[in-house]
Amino acid sequence: MEYKPTIGLEVHAELKTRTKMFCDSLNDPDEKHSNVNVCPVCLGHPGTLPVANKKAIESVIKIGLALNGTPNTESRFDRKNYFYPDLPKAYQISQSGQPIILGGFFRNVKINHIHLEEDAGKLVHDDISGGTLVDFNRASVPLMELVTEPDIHTAEDAVAFMRELQLVLRYLGVSDADLERGQMRTDANVSLSTTDVLGTRAEVKNLNSFRSVFQAINYEIKRQTEILEKGETVHQETRGWDEIKQKTTSQRSKEEAQDYRYFPEPDIPPFNMDIFDIERLRLELPELPAARLSRLQKEYTLDSAQAELLVSEPVLAEFFEDAVSELRADISDASVATLYNYLTSDLRGLMNESGILFGAIKIDPEHLAHLAALVDGGKITSRQAKDMLAKMFETGLDPEEIIKSDNIGISDTGEIEAVVLAVIAENHAAVADYKKGKIVSLQFLIGKAMGILKGRARPDMLKEIFEKNLS
Repeated sequence: MEYKPTIGLEVHAELKTRTKMFCDSLNDPDEKHSNVNVCPVCLGHPGTLPVANKKAIESVIKIGLALNGTPNTESRFDRKNYFYPDLPKAYQISQSGQPIILGGFFRNVKINHIHLEEDAGKLVHDDISGGTLVDFNRASVPLMELVTEPDIHTAEDAVAFMRELQLVLRYLGVSDADLERGQMRTDANVSLSTTDVLGTRAEVKNLNSFRSVFQAINYEIKRQTEILEKGETVHQETRGWDEIKQKTTSQRSKEEAQDYRYFPEPDIPPFNMDIFDIERLRLELPELPAARLSRLQKEYTLDSAQAELLVSEPVLAEFFEDAVSELRADISDASVATLYNYLTSDLRGLMNESGILFGAIKIDPEHLAHLAALVDGGKITSRQAKDMLAKMFETGLDPEEIIKSDNIGISDTGEIEAVVLAVIAENHAAVADYKKGKIVSLQFLIGKAMGILKGRARPDMLKEIFEKNLS
């Protein structure tokens, strides 16, 4: 029997704000020391009062607008009650009945809502004592949760949705959404059915990589198929993904909303969305990945793979466009393709070797544009360009400065011709072969001259001078 998988996602992303969701403790994901960014509010001390972070709410509004959602007329925070060691208050301030964003759609997937809550702390296993420690630095960090409708039907589509959502969050500047650092994680609800009526779902919690999302969903589809094929019943439950065993394991029977005893947060009154300037936030939205992808292909004649590579990293796309603007303004005949290749291949290789990111490199877009123009204009060879790029990467110098200081390139045809005549005089056999019609011998002679000139002459110029003196 053929079963139709249905998948819904609950995507969590930590937001980039200066302080936490309900207090003035710093929201610093790079803090290396445990329990530094804490205070009585985020530690849940009796008598403390939470104050909502306006920047976090505005970030969720921006996300909603970017994903075609609608800001709720009125929103409120709720208490979600459960006990766990990393939850100091024994409840989480979340949203249940009145989330910030209603509806929306993205990648042909309908969005049910987007709400805002506080993150929990982090449990750390201590190998020395064998016990478990709690780090509350992450407690009360603003956490967006996006809940989709069950509109996804394959693990591949689920991963594609998450990848593109990660890009949107980065383009908006609201979250780094780094899965390896726990800044983005997903719960996947998976069910199977032979009809349009949804089957019983199992929720796989806290998937923290695209690979685990793909593998866990496919495992669940396989597991539930085997259960149904035996004539047995799939139980609604929460499951975890075991990376080592490559399987999901049962954690507990699935809770319903009433199990959490949600009730309105008494210390934070409901708020009307009119207190936020929605139109200003809408105007602040940047060009989003899908729009940029389409524009780059049309504007710069890039193929889809080239444009996708640029769009996948916002700073890379910005560097490329800044460089192209310089290239087109100053040297209209230089090739955009040449610039693209040096940016994504040679420069990227230097960055990978040194472990330096775009924000720290010394080369600016204008200098890379000059280098591409010099290559495209035939003023330097590709070998010279690679050497110059390495020096630019080290010093930040413009290629014109390097040409002057290192005496790169030879424009004196007299000096080149002298080398050509010397090579002809020293390689009688190759000269004779060339005159017999062996064209490959000319390449041999050009190579000899390039060696003497240490790559400072253009091959086309050498070829022309050789042909003149061998005729």
